[in-house]
Amino acid sequence: MTMTLREQIDQVVKSNLSDRDKVDELFRIDCKMYTELGCDSTKTEIEKTKKNSRIIYRAVQDIDFWLGSACLRTQDDKKKAQ
Repeated sequence: MTMTLREQIDQVVKSNLSDRDKVDELFRIDCKMYTELGCDSTKTEIEKTKKNSRIIYRAVQDIDFWLGSACLRTQDDKKKAQ
């Protein structure tokens, strides 16, 4: 049985890892989502991945406010540029 994204995030956040390791693990989850996208991915799949990234970045923000805020700001800036 696979875990949902929120379950994965909760597991990482509640773990005994250091804050840096928690952030690294959250970014690993984010990276995996983007590497699973391909040139044949639908627009819906791409948008879902972006929304999931925001969820991850908010969890990062709870651990490291400045890093999480920077990630969210960067994603917002990319939206505005489109």
